[in-house]
This record gives sequence, structure tokens and C-alpha cells, in this order.
Amino acid sequence: MKKILIITSLLLSTQLIFSQNKYNKEIVLFQENLNIEFADSSQSPLVKDDLVIFKALNFFEISEKYKIEAKFVRTKNQKPFGMPTTTSRKPVYEKYGEAHFKLNGKEIVLSIYQNHRLREMAKYKNHLFLPFIDLTAGKTTYSGGRYLDLEIPQGETIIIDFNKAYNPYCAYNHKYSCPLIPEENNLKIEIKAGVKDFKSVVKH
Repeated sequence: MKKILIITSLLLSTQLIFSQNKYNKEIVLFQENLNIEFADSSQSPLVKDDLVIFKALNFFEISEKYKIEAKFVRTKNQKPFGMPTTTSRKPVYEKYGEAHFKLNGKEIVLSIYQNHRLREMAKYKNHLFLPFIDLTAGKTTYSGGRYLDLEIPQGETIIIDFNKAYNPYCAYNHKYSCPLIPEENNLKIEIKAGVKDFKSVVKH
């Protein structure tokens, strides 16, 4: 009996390690793809001086704690609105739903949005947008908050993976027009996951 318990314990440990390694590789791939994009002058948001010396973005240590299976609540009969941005541009969005979850001992509700223009494109018809700001903003992350890209869920849960949080292009270059973080997505906790603030070598 003791031998069986030991074998079972070893199998469970092996499965856990395999799962963690697989997840880490997924996030590392996400980070590598982001770095490839930023290093490519044809698509990088970086200004010329920053692009010349760019090596890689800074990220928090990968933590599966920040991959959350949240309860998804669809919001119905929402009116389209012009989302404020860093410029006068106001792209049309609609609140699509809410993510309900618990993190660091606190109950959290985040609003999730859908862009009306993107949903008309085949490639982005299932795309959802989650902008948020947390207590790391202005310290270790961009002061204007960060974004997450999501997909329309098939059931009553949705995966919120803060390890894939990224900065708006405005964090790198002020020529871009970026959605501002809605007040309801202002988190009163620290999210130490995803991309960190970018230290530019020039003053924009």
C-alpha cells in the first residue's frame, strides 16, 4: 500500500511539473513574439532612437497564479459608445460582459469590451478587449495601464491571463491614439505579471 502511495505521489508530481513547464513555454512564446514585433521596424511602435538599441521588453516573472478562470457574465442590451482615447479619436465599443474572480483575497469584477469595427472583420470577429490599471502603474508598469486580448467564451467561464498583459503603443510613442482605462477597471491590487514599463532612451 505504501509503495502504491509513493508511486501515485510521484506520478502526480510529474504531471504537475509537466503542466507548469508547458504553461511556461506558452508564456515565453508570447513574450518572444512580442519582442520580434518590437524589433521589426516595419511594425514596431518604438521611435527610431529606441528601435536602434532595442533588445527585449522587460517582463515580470511568470506566475500561474495570475492565470485565472473567471466567471463570465454576458451583459445584454448595451448601448455602443465612443471610448475616450489619448487623442480626440473615439472608437466605437460596447460592453460585452464581465469577469468575476478572486485574487489576492479580493473579489474583483472587470468589464470586457468589444470593438464594433473589429467585429466586422473575419479575423477579429471573436476578439474582446480588457483594459485595466492596477497599483503597479507608475511604479513598475506603465502609468496609463495595460491591455489584455481575449476571445468570446463558449461557456460561463473565461480565462484571464495577466502574464499576457501588454502596454498600449502610447507607452512607447505618443503619436499613437490609445483607449484610456475605464474607471470600473481600476484595480486596487498589484498585478505583478505581464510586461513592465518601458524605459525610453529619448524624451518623446
